[in-house]
Amino acid sequence: MEIALNGLARSDELGEIAARLAPLHPRHDTFPGEVLLDLAADAIAVSSASRQSPILFEGIREHYLPDGTAQTKAEHHKSKFALRAAAMLHGGVDPGLLDEVQWWQTDDLWYWSLEALVAYARAAADRTGQPVASTCRRLADNRGVTLADDVAP
Repeated sequence: MEIALNGLARSDELGEIAARLAPLHPRHDTFPGEVLLDLAADAIAVSSASRQSPILFEGIREHYLPDGTAQTKAEHHKSKFALRAAAMLHGGVDPGLLDEVQWWQTDDLWYWSLEALVAYARAAADRTGQPVASTCRRLADNRGVTLADDVAP
């Protein structure tokens, strides 16, 4: 959690944050994907998105993830699943992670969950008019996590 929020708050490249998270992922496990999806759901809450004022899903990756890596049809599916899963968690719906990822033939939910966190944190910053670092600080404060000293307030 701290690695992702610190990196995002410092505006590190998505690939840099992913490289720091990769060693934490045990093979054949959904960790830290679940944690990242929970943070992404929290970012949706910070954005004050609602039925009356939704975050537009269409074009979300192009707008908030220009540094995203989805290239193949399967990768686009995984990226969209993670974005939808975070929204489902925010709405109180279990997204059925294990039912989905058992078909992926890769062990990368954590990466697509990181992308979802980045997209929703950037969307929250955009919607609130605050820097991404402020969104990350709110997410960290809500979870009792302390961000690094080099992260702007």
